[in-house]
Amino acid sequence: MPAFSFTKNILLAVVFIAGVSFTGSQKESTQFKKNKVLIFSKTNGYRHQSIEVGIAAIKKLGAENNFDVEATEDSLYLTDANFKNYKTIIFLSTTGTILGKDQELALQNFIHNGGGLVGIHAATDCEYQWDWYVKMIGGNFLSHPQQQEAKLIIVDNTHPSTKHLPATWQRKDEWYNFKNLNPDLTVLIKIDETSYTGGANGNNHPMAWYHSFEGGKIFYTELGHTNESYSDPLFLQHVLGGIQYTMGVK
Repeated sequence: MPAFSFTKNILLAVVFIAGVSFTGSQKESTQFKKNKVLIFSKTNGYRHQSIEVGIAAIKKLGAENNFDVEATEDSLYLTDANFKNYKTIIFLSTTGTILGKDQELALQNFIHNGGGLVGIHAATDCEYQWDWYVKMIGGNFLSHPQQQEAKLIIVDNTHPSTKHLPATWQRKDEWYNFKNLNPDLTVLIKIDETSYTGGANGNNHPMAWYHSFEGGKIFYTELGHTNESYSDPLFLQHVLGGIQYTMGVK
């Protein structure tokens, strides 16, 4: 083989390999961009003091687990165009009526296009008049007794949000009673009403659940009222598992 042909073949091989590497880097970069979540924590009523520590804790989870986290309380930011930047939206202790018609439509489109949504604590204490949201998040806040310790029963220990938890989890928090519960939910955790005072949902009193809903993945945990929750490794791993589930991370 002539020397120039041999050299030419080597150069072509180098260019091809470089091209593959460049394409691979682009693919990885695009994939990483998709691993981004948005925390939405607007309140139009009671405001939880734990919101700020919750945002900081979730940002730390993101930094440690390869996903980016941004946060806003501006409902006007919730548009079709902006939603394309995120794989999951986190409603962190949102309260009251917080969305206009345009934002409602954008959220529906996001879910219909396969987006994920994580609800934490008061995410069931907002948008009472919007039936779609109530069915999507899983139910409405009804009432709560004073904060106290209670026993949580892990119903499903195969989900990424619960597989690390003890079968019975004793902790202190603010325990919601619910109304308008969606019967299609898969319950992950329920609370033992005999272990505390003020329960109103009976033997099957859910505290965390998930379901597939109109194309998207939804996870909700009632836990997370207290500041201390966001430094509790068991709770943080619970939230992380919910985020990963809605993002489709194996």
